[in-house]
Parts: sequence; structure tokens; C-alpha cells
Amino acid sequence: QVQLMESGGGLVQAGESLRLSCAASGSVDSIDAWGWYRQNPGEARELVAIMTNGGNRDYADSVKGRFTISRDGARNTVNLQMDNLRPEDTAVYYCNAHRDRGLRSRTYWGQGTQVTVSS
Repeated sequence: QVQLMESGGGLVQAGESLRLSCAASGSVDSIDAWGWYRQNPGEARELVAIMTNGGNRDYADSVKGRFTISRDGARNTVNLQMDNLRPEDTAVYYCNAHRDRGLRSRTYWGQGTQVTVSS
């Protein structure tokens, strides 16, 4: 089992920055990929950024050049640095951890943290 807890959300103005952090505990060594997703009411959850244990990173087109995902293995945290925020970045942001074991693959989610960007 893996437990995830996000922090760092809040209310900012357009153009400002926020840093989200996800504290991971449990069987973190078994995780193959870490990610951040976001969701607004009535909409599907969308991938924002993903990072594999091999260091490969990928981002949604809407956040490329503005968001950076990173992991601090010593502290067991996964971070999302969000710069030049826009009102359309407003959403609940969720931390995600994925263990790839074929049919026994597992995905874990945090409880989410609200990010609100005012114009």
C-alpha cells in the first residue's frame, strides 16, 4: 500500500507561482511512475505531469514550459512547481502513484489540494 498526501494549494493571482508537494509513505520503492492530475467539477480528471523512476518526464501541452515535476527520494516527496499560473489552471490537483505489474498493477491517489488562480 502507498499513502499520498498533497499540500501547497491556495489562491494566487495570474502570473504568480505555487509549489505543490505530495508526501508518499508505505511501499514507495515499488512505484514505477509518479504524476499530478487535476480536475474541475463536472469534468474528467486530466494528466498534468508524469515522471518515471528512470527520470523521464512528460507534460500536458497546456502546462509545458510553466510546470515542472520533480521527486525528492530522500524525503519521499513528489513536487509540482507551477509558474506563470493562469486562471484556467484552477482545479483540484491530485497526486498519483502507479505500480506497473501487468494484471496486478495498482494506482494510488491523494485526497487533492485546491488551486485557484484569479485573473
